Amino acid sequence: MAERMIRPRPLLPLWAASIAAAAAALLMNLAYPAAAIWVLAFPATALLLLALIGRRAGGALLVGLVYGILFFALLVSWTSRYLGPVPWAALSVLEGGLTALALIPITLAYRWIPRALPGAWGRMLVLPVVVAALWVGREVFVGSWPYGGFPWARIGMSQAESPLAPVSSWLGVGGLGFLMVLVVAMLIEAVRLRLWRRPMPLLVPAALAVVLLATPQFPTAPAGEMRIAAVQGNGPTGYFDERTPFAVVRAQTEATEPLYGEDVDLLVWPEGSLDTDPFQNETLARQLTLVSTRIDAPVLANAATARNDLYWNTSMLWTDAGGAEQIHDKRHPVPFGEYVPDRDFYYALAPDLIGLIGREYTPGINPPLMDIDGALVGLAICFDVIYDDVIHESVTGGAEVLVFQTNNADFRGTAENLQQLAFARMRAIETGRSVVNVSTVGTSQIIRPDGSTITSLDADEAGAMLEDVELRSGLTAGVVLGPWVQQILLWGGLGALALGWWRARRA
Repeated sequence: MAERMIRPRPLLPLWAASIAAAAAALLMNLAYPAAAIWVLAFPATALLLLALIGRRAGGALLVGLVYGILFFALLVSWTSRYLGPVPWAALSVLEGGLTALALIPITLAYRWIPRALPGAWGRMLVLPVVVAALWVGREVFVGSWPYGGFPWARIGMSQAESPLAPVSSWLGVGGLGFLMVLVVAMLIEAVRLRLWRRPMPLLVPAALAVVLLATPQFPTAPAGEMRIAAVQGNGPTGYFDERTPFAVVRAQTEATEPLYGEDVDLLVWPEGSLDTDPFQNETLARQLTLVSTRIDAPVLANAATARNDLYWNTSMLWTDAGGAEQIHDKRHPVPFGEYVPDRDFYYALAPDLIGLIGREYTPGINPPLMDIDGALVGLAICFDVIYDDVIHESVTGGAEVLVFQTNNADFRGTAENLQQLAFARMRAIETGRSVVNVSTVGTSQIIRPDGSTITSLDADEAGAMLEDVELRSGLTAGVVLGPWVQQILLWGGLGALALGWWRARRA
């Protein structure tokens, strides 16, 4: 009886909370490209938190399912471009379900923390900190599990075009997301406590807002320049594209020809820029050697390769000597795209779709780095751009510029390439490095360390970019502290929740 009296009542009835969660999903999706209205991430967060306050676990699960499934269905609708609704629905339901489960601790925090620390400062400071930490913990969980996770939808990644992005160079993308949610959670508590009559507690969220808006980018040191050419061949690189033999390398070569005679230090071709394995195909190897000779620079190309009876998604630095001494294999092959985990189980469920994935790519273990005449280039192949460990390893390994190779051909006409490009821009800001983001079919860009664009190639057009790209050295605080910040928030949020439960029970 006492427990029923103490339990806070939901701010919204369940039907209204479900509508608020759906509205939050719509607004949060608009914060990401293609709309990229970054400020909408704040009202989206507020609506979701309001829908969770006071709920039981079952109600919070329902609210979370409405938000999570709808948000992912909108954000990754590009997965249905060629394969139809089944993979799209499966990914949306899986990620939405995991999101819903991980939102329950936030509901519990709103129940337990005010009872454990009933004062105004407990409500205005401790509760929002725990809620924001649990939000980041949810992102870490969904981005890590299962099958390596899918960290595509972190709230900090929505801020690539906003003045808040430099905060990531101090605290990482996770730290930026923590501060964003913290401000929203504090403002909600200020309204609930009617603190506009006592302005002193409002100084904390006001100061946080100033920090978010006014923080400069963490400085890195200039380390020279590298003249980099990046070529978007717009060849038939989609899974279902009809192609003749060597059509892809022919398209890349033709788009490269205007660069012959230019001063080039490195030529970059995108993921999937070679039709087959040049280590196994002498004709293709000769073509790569010819291109490297004519442009008088090494070619960073990519292909599916086979070694020791295993398949790899491999980037290789091909030289005019006729081979590649440096390679990097994709660290996180895409489940159900580049390999099938638990194949027998999923084949029984969807044999036609699973049967399309013939190769089983192996995760790479070699460093994501290439040495170009003493300058180190950090690499990420396609979706590896969203995994912190790949970016962290390349920059801490000495990378002075980042090159991201991707193939967006299976998502032509969708927002996928713009979302991935925004993540590349966030990586430039977070690491203080120039980024060369090159796609087979677009959109390709060369990006400054501050996130601004130097030059760009539109989608579905063949072309080449050639720029003197600034090299930078030194590690930002976001690179050094970012992984620790996320772990502290994950375990600190859960620990604070457990302590709140214990104190609430004693109270």
